[in-house]
Amino acid sequence: CGRFFEGTAEQMYAALVEKLGSLPKETKVYCGHEYSLQNLAYGAHVEPDNQDIQAKIKFAREKREQTPPVPTVPSTIQEEMHINPFMRVNEPSVQEHAGTTGKGGIETMRALRAEKDNFKPKK
Repeated sequence: CGRFFEGTAEQMYAALVEKLGSLPKETKVYCGHEYSLQNLAYGAHVEPDNQDIQAKIKFAREKREQTPPVPTVPSTIQEEMHINPFMRVNEPSVQEHAGTTGKGGIETMRALRAEKDNFKPKK
């Protein structure tokens, strides 16, 4: 999920949760840049007990440590719905992390994006 340079939390929610989230679950997702490990580190920060994220981190590390590094894409909509905190803004665990329990997905999206703008993964 990119920064909100020109868009809003409402627009990002509509795009990710409502539009992309309604696509067939087997739809392949290709990102424009290889940021999987950085994005997964943030996902693990948001949901440290999410086993799907932990498994995807292991997968991504194995791919990126090969010579030459192998891309980690594509994923699927279904997989993103399990590992991408920006597609999980309606999940209680994500809302709890964001401090937005009961405030809905858009406020959670706004809080996560603000946090991720300054997030530095632990090395």
